[in-house]
Amino acid sequence: MIKTDLNDFAWFVHVVEEGGFAAAGRALDEPKSKLSRRIAQLEERLGVRLIQRTTRQFNVTEVGQTFYEHCKAMLVEAQAAQDAIAALQVEPRGIVKLTCPVTLLHVHIGPMLAKFMARYPDVSLQLEATNRRVDVVGEGV
Repeated sequence: MIKTDLNDFAWFVHVVEEGGFAAAGRALDEPKSKLSRRIAQLEERLGVRLIQRTTRQFNVTEVGQTFYEHCKAMLVEAQAAQDAIAALQVEPRGIVKLTCPVTLLHVHIGPMLAKFMARYPDVSLQLEATNRRVDVVGEGV
């Protein structure tokens, strides 16, 4: 298996989208020499030429275009994964299990539950009112 640095994939996408190393370097605030060197190392590891480059021309090869499309899809999925986690952190969701004595439920907890449920509609409550001792680990509470 080829040793992979996913940053190289992202840099390759930027180089292609910006149309060259200088423009990508400016957009990423990285020296163009670093980007050129990393893409050359990537090409060497892959054993293919991704970009035909001269001092005046920059062209993505056919295999480079295929690689670009896969790298771009990977970056889109990576961003979607980050967005999914961010959404979970912003708005609570899931299941909350609560066990308490009957009197505590009626006097204190009950009035709070309606407000909690209205504020966090994506949270499901599993409530058990009991006066017995509960083994929270053993009973999965």
